[in-house]
Amino acid sequence: MFKVYAVAPEDMSPSNIAVFAQRVEAMSYDGLQVADAIHDGFLLAALALNATSHLKVCIGVLVIFPRSPMNVAISAWDLQRLSGGRFELGLGTQVKGNVEKRYSTPWTPPLKRMREYIEALRAIFDAFQYGEKLNYVGANYQFTRLQPFFNPGSIEHPHIPLLIGAVGPKMTNLAGAIADGMLTHPTNTPPRYIREVILPRLKEGGVSDSSSRGSFQLMLGSFVATGVDDKGIAAERLKYKNLLAFLFSTPAYWPSLELFGWQDIGEQLLTCTRENRWQDMNALVSEEMLDAFLPTTHYGDIGELLTKWYKGLAGVLTFPVPTDPSNDSVAALVIESLKAGR
Repeated sequence: MFKVYAVAPEDMSPSNIAVFAQRVEAMSYDGLQVADAIHDGFLLAALALNATSHLKVCIGVLVIFPRSPMNVAISAWDLQRLSGGRFELGLGTQVKGNVEKRYSTPWTPPLKRMREYIEALRAIFDAFQYGEKLNYVGANYQFTRLQPFFNPGSIEHPHIPLLIGAVGPKMTNLAGAIADGMLTHPTNTPPRYIREVILPRLKEGGVSDSSSRGSFQLMLGSFVATGVDDKGIAAERLKYKNLLAFLFSTPAYWPSLELFGWQDIGEQLLTCTRENRWQDMNALVSEEMLDAFLPTTHYGDIGELLTKWYKGLAGVLTFPVPTDPSNDSVAALVIESLKAGR
């Protein structure tokens, strides 16, 4: 039995997100992930929450280091109040080059900074809810002042789930130790990788399975190639083949390739990017590789396949919203089957 989340396209604009969220809610998804990339994650989440009545909305993931925890806490608190407890916050570090050169923000070691960020958020939330003196002092963040005038006050649902977007071993350990959940990257979501790598790392942090520590959520962000006919499936498969070729040119995503014995493919893809041979990258991703990372079949069978892949490994899956809205009713049946665990 899974919770099922939709994922809004990263290029979806604020002018379109409300209608998209209403469509997702009508299909009986449990939740919606919105990005913080091309558009502001908090703005997208606010518009999606305001347009729906029971859909959960998770920012997956918010780029946190350019933002003060106080600013993030205020925005998250307001969205939790607005939605009656339907907001979830995914936290991500981004790469050093983007933090320094895109956001003009100093870079410090991300593991300790992420730990402090979560601790600071929770200290601020407690000050909001209970009126306690704010006194969080860490190496990266210090919060010791919150006048009553600036305190937004208590809310009905003060627990805002904080999930970490993790790829490496230490960040995954940290998710298991202090977060309410973890969001996987599509490159680290094959069942074998979850079973042999992610779950042991979460266990090291303090979670023995995906539901052992309170409401801990392991949210799997797998790519999925499905459709009503072979032509549509082939198009989806080609789209994700191109995307995986691009993603695996980044060394940070090679651990899953290493597990399957394909690290040399990652090195070749990186070479292609350095030599500006983008047209050669697609051919390096074999059908065998694609089968390992991309569950593929028709709508009528995809629910059963995803259940076979992920049953017992996690409680939350993402499932693609159809490109063609005329297929929404068929996709809704898949969502129903995944929520029922069949």
